[in-house]
Amino acid sequence: MSEFTHLDKDGQPAIVDVGSKKITSRKAVAQAVISLPKAVLHALQQDDFQTKKGSVFQIAIIAGIMGAKKTSELIPLCHPIGLDNCKLHIKLNDNNEIVIECTASIEAKTGVEMEALTGASVAALTIYDMCKALSHDIVIKEIKLIEKSGGKNDFKRT
Repeated sequence: MSEFTHLDKDGQPAIVDVGSKKITSRKAVAQAVISLPKAVLHALQQDDFQTKKGSVFQIAIIAGIMGAKKTSELIPLCHPIGLDNCKLHIKLNDNNEIVIECTASIEAKTGVEMEALTGASVAALTIYDMCKALSHDIVIKEIKLIEKSGGKNDFKRT
């Protein structure tokens, strides 16, 4: 098992020094899954996912991109990085759950998995916010990294 990377030699919190790392193409994909009560899902589908606040999915996509861009402001030891790209896709799966997928990429010395995870999380929270007037029985079931590439260790969930 590896050691925690965000601690200095004295065991104190520290940002990881990426100064000597090479710039590589980095990409990460994260996913969030939301379970809505049937009545909420039915109401959303009736109105083509439109509410008085606007399109639930479109607003969640914008919020997810904004969240990914602000990751280092939310998570203290994340490096502030500019994203080369960030895309969100939202769909219903076969279990009538909302599935959010966030893909972030950059050419940098550090990866973008936290940005992808944050983007998916903020999009899920936005959907919760836009639907909570109908029910608070909304569950953000999972947020997980699907894959990452371009760093020291690539990862792909099987």
